[in-house]
Amino acid sequence: MTKTLLTKIPEKARQPIAALLEKYPVQLIMVAKRRSKHGDFKRTAKGAYQITLNDNLNPYQLLLTLIHEMAHLLTYLQYRNVRPHGREWKQQFQQLMLPFLCPEIFPESLLPPLANYLKNPKASTGSDVVLTRALLGYNNTPEASYLFEVAEGSLFRYQKKTYQKGRKRRTRFECIELSSKRLYLFNQNAQITLIQ
Repeated sequence: MTKTLLTKIPEKARQPIAALLEKYPVQLIMVAKRRSKHGDFKRTAKGAYQITLNDNLNPYQLLLTLIHEMAHLLTYLQYRNVRPHGREWKQQFQQLMLPFLCPEIFPESLLPPLANYLKNPKASTGSDVVLTRALLGYNNTPEASYLFEVAEGSLFRYQKKTYQKGRKRRTRFECIELSSKRLYLFNQNAQITLIQ
Protein backbone atom coordinates (compact mmCIF):
# COMPACT_ATOMS: atom_id res chain seq x y z
CA MET A 1 0.00 0.00 0.00
CA THR A 2 2.85 2.42 0.78
CA LYS A 3 4.20 2.20 -2.79
CA THR A 4 0.75 2.90 -4.22
CA LEU A 5 0.27 5.85 -1.90
CA LEU A 6 3.65 7.31 -2.83
CA THR A 7 2.64 7.45 -6.49
CA LYS A 8 -0.42 9.54 -5.56
CA ILE A 9 1.36 12.37 -3.71
CA PRO A 10 3.59 15.08 -5.22
CA GLU A 11 6.87 13.61 -6.47
CA LYS A 12 9.19 15.73 -4.28
CA ALA A 13 7.26 14.64 -1.16
CA ARG A 14 7.70 10.92 -1.81
CA GLN A 15 11.15 10.40 -0.29
CA PRO A 16 10.46 12.36 2.93
CA ILE A 17 7.12 10.57 3.37
CA ALA A 18 8.76 7.17 2.74
CA ALA A 19 11.35 8.00 5.43
CA LEU A 20 8.62 9.07 7.86
CA LEU A 21 6.66 5.86 7.23
CA GLU A 22 9.80 3.78 7.71
CA LYS A 23 10.55 5.49 11.02
CA TYR A 24 6.95 5.20 12.25
CA PRO A 25 5.43 2.02 10.78
CA VAL A 26 1.71 2.32 10.27
CA GLN A 27 -0.79 0.36 8.22
CA LEU A 28 -2.10 2.56 5.39
CA ILE A 29 -5.50 1.82 3.87
CA MET A 30 -7.15 3.66 0.99
CA VAL A 31 -10.94 3.70 1.34
CA ALA A 32 -13.91 4.96 -0.66
CA LYS A 33 -14.89 8.60 -0.25
CA ARG A 34 -16.42 9.40 3.12
CA ARG A 35 -18.67 12.42 3.57
CA SER A 36 -17.45 13.44 7.00
CA LYS A 37 -13.67 13.02 6.79
CA HIS A 38 -10.68 12.69 4.48
CA GLY A 39 -8.77 10.30 6.75
CA ASP A 40 -8.39 8.93 10.25
CA PHE A 41 -5.91 7.39 12.65
CA LYS A 42 -6.55 4.63 15.14
CA ARG A 43 -4.85 1.98 17.20
CA THR A 44 -6.30 -1.42 16.35
CA ALA A 45 -7.40 -4.06 18.87
CA LYS A 46 -4.12 -5.90 18.15
CA GLY A 47 -2.09 -2.80 19.04
CA ALA A 48 -1.09 -1.85 15.49
CA TYR A 49 -1.40 1.69 14.16
CA GLN A 50 -3.65 2.34 11.20
CA ILE A 51 -4.34 5.32 8.96
CA THR A 52 -7.16 5.32 6.44
CA LEU A 53 -7.23 7.85 3.60
CA ASN A 54 -9.99 8.59 1.10
CA ASP A 55 -9.01 7.41 -2.37
CA ASN A 56 -10.64 10.38 -4.13
CA LEU A 57 -8.30 13.08 -2.78
CA ASN A 58 -6.11 15.08 -5.12
CA PRO A 59 -2.32 14.77 -4.53
CA TYR A 60 -2.12 17.87 -2.32
CA GLN A 61 -5.17 16.94 -0.20
CA LEU A 62 -3.78 13.42 0.15
CA LEU A 63 -0.39 14.66 1.33
CA LEU A 64 -1.95 17.13 3.76
CA THR A 65 -4.34 14.49 5.13
CA LEU A 66 -1.56 11.92 5.53
CA ILE A 67 0.58 14.37 7.49
CA HIS A 68 -2.48 15.35 9.57
CA GLU A 69 -2.99 11.68 10.49
CA MET A 70 0.74 11.06 11.06
CA ALA A 71 0.62 13.95 13.54
CA HIS A 72 -2.07 11.99 15.42
CA LEU A 73 0.24 8.96 15.52
CA LEU A 74 3.22 10.93 16.80
CA THR A 75 1.08 12.77 19.35
CA TYR A 76 -0.27 9.44 20.58
CA LEU A 77 3.22 7.95 20.84
CA GLN A 78 4.50 10.94 22.81
CA TYR A 79 1.54 11.78 25.05
CA ARG A 80 -0.88 8.86 24.81
CA ASN A 81 -4.30 10.29 25.63
CA VAL A 82 -4.73 13.99 24.91
CA ARG A 83 -7.40 15.96 23.07
CA PRO A 84 -7.43 14.75 19.42
CA HIS A 85 -6.84 18.22 17.94
CA GLY A 86 -5.44 19.94 20.98
CA ARG A 87 -2.23 21.92 21.49
CA GLU A 88 0.03 18.84 21.34
CA TRP A 89 -1.40 17.68 18.01
CA LYS A 90 -1.27 21.20 16.53
CA GLN A 91 2.42 21.51 17.38
CA GLN A 92 3.19 18.07 15.97
CA PHE A 93 1.26 18.80 12.77
CA GLN A 94 3.00 22.15 12.29
CA GLN A 95 6.42 20.55 12.77
CA LEU A 96 5.66 17.74 10.34
CA MET A 97 4.31 20.13 7.69
CA LEU A 98 7.20 22.64 7.73
CA PRO A 99 9.56 20.68 5.44
CA PHE A 100 6.76 20.27 2.88
CA LEU A 101 5.86 23.97 2.63
CA CYS A 102 7.86 24.72 -0.49
CA PRO A 103 7.09 25.33 -4.18
CA GLU A 104 8.77 22.06 -5.15
CA ILE A 105 5.94 20.21 -3.40
CA PHE A 106 2.91 22.52 -3.23
CA PRO A 107 1.99 24.91 -6.05
CA GLU A 108 2.62 28.60 -5.33
CA SER A 109 -1.15 29.22 -5.19
CA LEU A 110 -1.52 26.80 -2.25
CA LEU A 111 1.40 28.02 -0.14
CA PRO A 112 -0.19 31.21 1.30
CA PRO A 113 -3.49 29.51 2.34
CA LEU A 114 -1.54 26.55 3.74
CA ALA A 115 0.77 28.79 5.75
CA ASN A 116 -2.21 30.72 7.10
CA TYR A 117 -4.07 27.50 8.01
CA LEU A 118 -1.01 26.15 9.83
CA LYS A 119 -0.88 29.12 12.20
CA ASN A 120 -3.72 27.46 14.11
CA PRO A 121 -4.78 24.23 12.35
CA LYS A 122 -8.28 22.95 12.93
CA ALA A 123 -9.60 19.40 13.04
CA SER A 124 -10.59 19.65 9.39
CA THR A 125 -9.11 21.58 6.49
CA GLY A 126 -12.75 22.04 5.44
CA SER A 127 -13.16 24.59 8.22
CA ASP A 128 -10.73 26.88 6.39
CA VAL A 129 -12.71 28.18 3.41
CA VAL A 130 -9.76 29.81 1.64
CA LEU A 131 -7.61 26.66 1.85
CA THR A 132 -10.51 24.42 0.83
CA ARG A 133 -11.25 26.54 -2.24
CA ALA A 134 -7.57 26.54 -3.19
CA LEU A 135 -7.35 22.76 -2.82
CA LEU A 136 -10.56 22.21 -4.82
CA GLY A 137 -8.87 23.88 -7.77
CA TYR A 138 -6.68 20.79 -8.11
CA ASN A 139 -9.50 18.26 -8.19
CA ASN A 140 -10.16 16.27 -11.34
CA THR A 141 -13.88 17.00 -11.06
CA PRO A 142 -14.39 20.48 -12.51
CA GLU A 143 -18.10 19.76 -12.97
CA ALA A 144 -18.63 19.51 -9.20
CA SER A 145 -20.66 22.26 -7.55
CA TYR A 146 -20.04 23.59 -4.07
CA LEU A 147 -22.61 25.35 -1.95
CA PHE A 148 -20.61 28.58 -1.73
CA GLU A 149 -20.74 28.85 -5.55
CA VAL A 150 -24.52 28.91 -5.95
CA ALA A 151 -26.90 31.85 -5.43
CA GLU A 152 -29.19 32.20 -2.45
CA GLY A 153 -32.56 30.63 -3.28
CA SER A 154 -31.01 27.97 -5.55
CA LEU A 155 -32.31 24.42 -5.38
CA PHE A 156 -29.82 21.58 -4.97
CA ARG A 157 -29.59 17.90 -4.15
CA TYR A 158 -27.49 16.50 -1.34
CA GLN A 159 -27.60 12.87 -0.22
CA LYS A 160 -30.76 12.18 -2.26
CA LYS A 161 -32.73 15.07 -0.74
CA THR A 162 -33.64 18.44 -2.25
CA TYR A 163 -32.81 21.70 -0.47
CA GLN A 164 -33.12 25.41 -1.04
CA LYS A 165 -30.11 27.55 -0.16
CA GLY A 166 -30.85 30.28 2.36
CA ARG A 167 -28.89 33.02 4.07
CA LYS A 168 -25.38 32.68 5.39
CA ARG A 169 -24.70 32.58 9.08
CA ARG A 170 -21.13 33.08 10.25
CA THR A 171 -19.59 30.11 8.43
CA ARG A 172 -22.56 28.00 7.35
CA PHE A 173 -25.62 28.38 5.15
CA GLU A 174 -29.19 27.85 6.29
CA CYS A 175 -30.87 25.44 3.87
CA ILE A 176 -34.46 24.19 3.87
CA GLU A 177 -35.06 20.52 3.08
CA LEU A 178 -38.09 20.83 0.81
CA SER A 179 -40.09 17.70 1.69
CA SER A 180 -39.93 18.18 5.49
CA LYS A 181 -39.50 22.00 5.55
CA ARG A 182 -36.78 21.49 8.18
CA LEU A 183 -33.87 23.90 8.44
CA TYR A 184 -30.34 22.53 8.17
CA LEU A 185 -26.96 24.22 8.44
CA PHE A 186 -24.54 23.35 5.65
CA ASN A 187 -20.81 23.82 5.45
CA GLN A 188 -20.17 26.28 2.67
CA ASN A 189 -17.80 23.76 1.06
CA ALA A 190 -20.45 21.02 0.82
CA GLN A 191 -20.36 19.32 -2.58
CA ILE A 192 -23.84 19.47 -4.08
CA THR A 193 -25.75 18.81 -7.28
CA LEU A 194 -27.35 22.01 -8.51
CA ILE A 195 -30.89 21.62 -9.89
CA GLN A 196 -31.20 23.64 -13.10
